[in-house]
Parts: sequence; structure tokens; C-alpha cells
Amino acid sequence: MKKVFMFLAVAGIMAFTAQYAAAQDQSAEETTATEAAAPAAAQNFSDLTAGAEEIPLHQQLKTKFIEGGAGFMSLIIICLILGLAIAIERVLYLGFSKTNTKKLLAQIEKALAEGGVEAAKDVCRNTRGPVASIFYQGFLRMDQGIEVVEKTVVSYGSVQMSQMENGLSWISLFIAIAPSLGFLGTVIGMIQAFDAIVVAGDISPNVVAGGMKVALITTVGGLIVAIILQLFYNYILSRIDALTIDMEDASISLVDILVKYQNK
Repeated sequence: MKKVFMFLAVAGIMAFTAQYAAAQDQSAEETTATEAAAPAAAQNFSDLTAGAEEIPLHQQLKTKFIEGGAGFMSLIIICLILGLAIAIERVLYLGFSKTNTKKLLAQIEKALAEGGVEAAKDVCRNTRGPVASIFYQGFLRMDQGIEVVEKTVVSYGSVQMSQMENGLSWISLFIAIAPSLGFLGTVIGMIQAFDAIVVAGDISPNVVAGGMKVALITTVGGLIVAIILQLFYNYILSRIDALTIDMEDASISLVDILVKYQNK
């Protein structure tokens, strides 16, 4: 009896060893086949990519615009157009507002010495920019004393700053609205994707992926618009700060020039 059990045990071990060896051989063959097929698949993908026609950028943007939904994407594009229009107008306005204050102060000092206050007014009238406008308002009240001129320069400087900041509130509004519209489009797209799943009665990867793609395109569009407008907004603020510092420095120099003129 013991010999029978020993024989069965040995036979079982030999059978298990043979089966394990066969499984290892099959696994090795599958690995080799996979490794051999991978370069071929990569080569086929490269061939397909190389053979595909390159799509122009404007065509890609048009396709993404249509995929994202004309409704929400149109609103996002409107935010971009209006925001860029205001931003470009502000950039041009601030560019024309830049004045060579050192040259202007030298001309005013020379005009005061040669022709008095009226000559200085002519110099301010013939010079563009907020600094010249502030100086002109000060010269209009020159007969009321230096203190009145100084207060006028400060008050009219605040008016000029308000004019330079005109339109910035609209740009900040579009910066906030654009991503909000994108997120709203994403939420609505997700709802539509789930509605499609309910109608289909099955969670199909194509349905879910298609709905997610359309939904996320609006978010990407809104974020891109907000980033572009934010760059313009910060640039405009930096230009306004530079002009403000220039105006304040020039106003102090103007008061010094007028004090010297009165003391003569």
C-alpha cells in the first residue's frame, strides 16, 4: 500500500512539474510575441501619423469651437473680443499719454522766463498727455496763489488717473465671466452626457468620453480667454502706475518752478 501511495505521489509531482514547465514555456512565447508585435504596432502608428495630412491651426480651432458647442463658445469668444478691444484701446491711450516730463518742465521754465504765464499755457496746450493737462489747469489759477495751484494740480491729477483707469472694470468683469461660462458649459455638458447614458441604458465609454470632451472644451476656452485678458490687465495697471509716479514727480517739480518764478 505504501508503494502505491509513493508511486501516486511521484506521478503527481512529475505531472505538476511538467505542467508548470509548459506554462512557463507558453508565457515566454507570449512575451516574445508581444515584444515582437510592439515595434510592429509602433511602426504602423508612425506610418499612419506620417501619412496623415497636417491640419492647419485655424481648422483645428474651428473644429474645437464646434465641438464645444456654439452657444457657450460664442459667449466666451464675445468676452475675448470685447475684452481685447477695451485692452487695446487702453494700451494705445496710455501710449499717447506718455510725456517727456523733463523736456516739458524745461520748456515751461523757459517760457515763464521769456513770456510769463501765458507763454507757459501755450506750451501746455501744444503738448499732449495728462501731465500737460494738469499743468495747464494749474496755470489757469496762477493768479490765486501757489497753494491754490498746488491743490488744483492734486485734484486734477486724480481726475486724470480716473480717466486712465477707465474701462479696467470691464476687463476684470470679462476675466471673471469667461471661466465661469466655461465651467457652466462643462456642467451642462456633463448633464447631457449622463442623460445620454440614461437613454442608452448602458455606460458606454464612447458616450462618456464624448460628453466629457465636449464639456471640457468650454472650460479650456474660458480659461484661455481669462489668461489672455489677465496679461493685458496687469500690463495696463503697470503702465498706469508708471504714469502716476511720473505725474506726481512732475507736479512737485512744477510747484518748485512756480515758487522760483514768484520770488523773482
